[in-house]
Amino acid sequence: MECRVLSIQSHVVRGYVGNKSATFPLQVLGFEVDSINSVQFSNHTGYAHWKGQVLTAEELNELYEGIKLNKVNRYNYILTGYSRDTSFLEMVVDIIQELKKANPSLVYVCDPVMGDHGSMYVPEYLLPVYRDKVVPLADILTPNQFEAELLTGRKITTEEDAVEVMDLLHKMGPETVVLTSTDLPSKRGDQFLVALGSQNIVKADGTKTSQKICMDIPKVDAVFVGTGDLFAAMLLAWTHHHPKDLKVSGTLHHLIQKLMKSEMAGPGKRPSPAQLELRMVQSKADIEKPAVVVEAQVLQKYSR
Repeated sequence: MECRVLSIQSHVVRGYVGNKSATFPLQVLGFEVDSINSVQFSNHTGYAHWKGQVLTAEELNELYEGIKLNKVNRYNYILTGYSRDTSFLEMVVDIIQELKKANPSLVYVCDPVMGDHGSMYVPEYLLPVYRDKVVPLADILTPNQFEAELLTGRKITTEEDAVEVMDLLHKMGPETVVLTSTDLPSKRGDQFLVALGSQNIVKADGTKTSQKICMDIPKVDAVFVGTGDLFAAMLLAWTHHHPKDLKVSGTLHHLIQKLMKSEMAGPGKRPSPAQLELRMVQSKADIEKPAVVVEAQVLQKYSR
């Protein structure tokens, strides 16, 4: 059976962010991907220079109308990422509502890209749109700690706080929530980053169970762009094949390790943005058959 994804994200000519990060891995894993580019830039904005265009809400609607007129607007998944315009985000909401009406089993994977490490890199007026309109439609939500705190109004300082925040996000709509990165200390030491996940599962008898997991991810001493977009895409693929087993493959870790081993700037030199681009094509085999490096520990005391 064909499985088709509508991915509404940013696009760059050079490098890997947004749709460039998500499309190739999903296609390699057997998904058909229809991409709408919310922006089209020469490269990501971490470079010294960048040029390009931003898609307006009207232009987004025009593209979607073309798909609809040809009656090819049936999707199994929707994947969304970066947006910095209220009207555009509200148009995305309208499209998702229409597609969910046409296919009630459609799964919406939302990466609510708003900021990180205590600061927002989208306008603050997008927060209520995400909180009140976007998140309630999401089936799978992938915020980082800061974004989860923004959406719930709760601070995370302990594992228990993180579990409570994930439960609050469940109450807003999504059945699966993954905190892709947190500032919580890892039991394996300061060389690891802690990510947490929570999934509500409806059993055959109609009762609900909840699974909470914790993942210790090896830290890397560099800042990469496009990893969050890749993570959301890989989570979509994993949950498609394993709908009742919330884990994340080691693909992202493999890609970063491959990049760190490649020749970059040289000893004592700071790598350029171009040298820090993900090696996506070279990692095709790792995407198809990742070795499990990120082990998920079930948090038994919070699971039920």
